[in-house]
Amino acid sequence: MKIKKGVRLPVPKRGKKLKWGVAGLGRFSENTFIPTLLHLKKSVLTSVYSSSLEIAKEISNKFIAPNYSNDFSKFLNFDFDVLYVGSANHNHHWQVIEAAKAGKHILCEKPLALTSEQAREMVEVCRENNVFLTVNYVHRYHPLSVKAKEIIDKSLIGSIVSIATSFNIDFEPNDNFRFDISKSGGGALRDLGTHMIDVLRFFGGEIIDIKGFIDNVIYKSEVDDFATAVVKYKTSGYGSLNVSFNSKKAFNRIDIVGSHGTLSIENIIGNKKKPGKLSIDLIGEAKKAFIKRADKQTYALKSIQLSILNNKQPLITGYDGLVNMELMEKL
Repeated sequence: MKIKKGVRLPVPKRGKKLKWGVAGLGRFSENTFIPTLLHLKKSVLTSVYSSSLEIAKEISNKFIAPNYSNDFSKFLNFDFDVLYVGSANHNHHWQVIEAAKAGKHILCEKPLALTSEQAREMVEVCRENNVFLTVNYVHRYHPLSVKAKEIIDKSLIGSIVSIATSFNIDFEPNDNFRFDISKSGGGALRDLGTHMIDVLRFFGGEIIDIKGFIDNVIYKSEVDDFATAVVKYKTSGYGSLNVSFNSKKAFNRIDIVGSHGTLSIENIIGNKKKPGKLSIDLIGEAKKAFIKRADKQTYALKSIQLSILNNKQPLITGYDGLVNMELMEKL
């Protein structure tokens, strides 16, 4: 599927701040996204939306956002340039489409939609309305991920042999929307696996096949608590992912094996307390390690902010979100 480039809508001048609206005011928006956004010098929160007027008013007061509403059409008429869609998965489709028609650029939470059919429509509507669409796949933005990608692109580790990723947490079934399949579309695969599929594509390139298993190993609910898969890359080698909602202790990491060297990245997946670590082991060189403490969401927002202020598509596109959906469906 080819995504054509259209004429972009006007964006704020360099000296002005990017105005943001937030739709979906759950715990992540309140405790992580909005506080991170407020630390950016060139962005400002102007508007918030929730289906609950009480929650919308509460968040508006807490973060001093001038505008709030529980009416999405009214919300879209507020003065902001970029919409963060942080709502439950089943709301992504209609909210992104309505926002695109209203001329808002969009950062959508992962996964992009419930189905690839919905995702394809979202990509097309954004293209037709000349707005940017990006997805909140934050692991690409970590400085150690960027460094590892540079090493791969310079062929310093040779051809890719394998890339292994893991993201395992303990998340017991409760009343969270993720455990309602009509609202989430699935469990560990849709919530964590979507991140790992993006990581696999970021480091290894396009994926031409995926095979594996989705199951309930420990917790029984409407949605899966475990998923594992092997992917085949178009250019070279294979990748794998292992994700779950059922592990209280796990070494979540990324291991990249090449024909001339190996990279490993620790403590950037599912771990906010420890600094990240990139280990590099290349032929003819002493083994090296880089330690970096970094907030992935901050780096993601700074990059997205800079792209939109410069009238450029952010690093991650709506098409990336669509391909991700297609791969999850195939699995």
